[in-house]
Amino acid sequence: MKLNYQLPPRAVKHWDDWIGEHQLADIAVAAEEAGFEMVSMTDHPFPYEGWVSTGGHHAFDPFVALSFMAAATRRVRLCTLVVVSAYRNPYVTAKAAASLDNLSGGRLVLGMGVGYQREEFAVLGASFDDRGKRFDAAVRALQAAWSGEVVEHDDPFYPAHGHVMLPRPAQRPGPPIWFGGNSAAARRRVATMGQGWLPFEQTPESAAITGTPALSSLDELAEQIAGLRDKARAAGRTDEISVCYGAHGAGSFAEHAESIAARMDAFAAAGLTHVLIDSRARSFDDCLREIELYRQLAAG
Repeated sequence: MKLNYQLPPRAVKHWDDWIGEHQLADIAVAAEEAGFEMVSMTDHPFPYEGWVSTGGHHAFDPFVALSFMAAATRRVRLCTLVVVSAYRNPYVTAKAAASLDNLSGGRLVLGMGVGYQREEFAVLGASFDDRGKRFDAAVRALQAAWSGEVVEHDDPFYPAHGHVMLPRPAQRPGPPIWFGGNSAAARRRVATMGQGWLPFEQTPESAAITGTPALSSLDELAEQIAGLRDKARAAGRTDEISVCYGAHGAGSFAEHAESIAARMDAFAAAGLTHVLIDSRARSFDDCLREIELYRQLAAG
């Protein structure tokens, strides 16, 4: 089972105290040395304070943060988890993604999501009510831009005629796109347009906030993964569909790590390829101890 390490999102609000004398890149180096497959950054450019004060969080720009992490590492993959498509024109997203993929030597995994923060959509001038249709159009637009050819793209949302984007991403035809969310629409997108799925454990109470379905049973997750892969095969796909699950837990980072480790065999049986480690660290030093604990658990 491969592990994807995500910086504690709530650390960003108190970054000066949290990081101390260290650097963001030091986290990526530690994760790489511990054998993690990926490091991740989330995306909230200008969140609504009402959401932040009731459990939401701030974030670094994912492309900027991951570029710092890329510069200090050589192997670990770099995952946006997730870029909310509507917050940027897709051609701007395509350029940022292609740039990071090139400069990191082809290590980007572009996690993307439709988004659910209506107030953040509004302040950024993004259209909320038709965000699903716009999301599908945005994915097609950025894939067209990554071709490196002159683009003739007829689209009601993102038309382009006579434009070209160079250099192309290092990965061809582009970085793998993983879609976030627990919905049937997210799985449909993975089967037809993506290379990975990013579901996450969620209670019915949280589901009422995020607008994506609850998911708390590994049996349910296994059924959905099997159905997703069946749909991909029916669409003529023969490539592997990656699935990275955000599993929650309670208690300290040590208790959380032990609960994750205890479920690894069950995760593999459900069809997962990756587990997201949503860090519980309260400081940079805790973060290093947490990463080391996962290394020890993985080593048996």
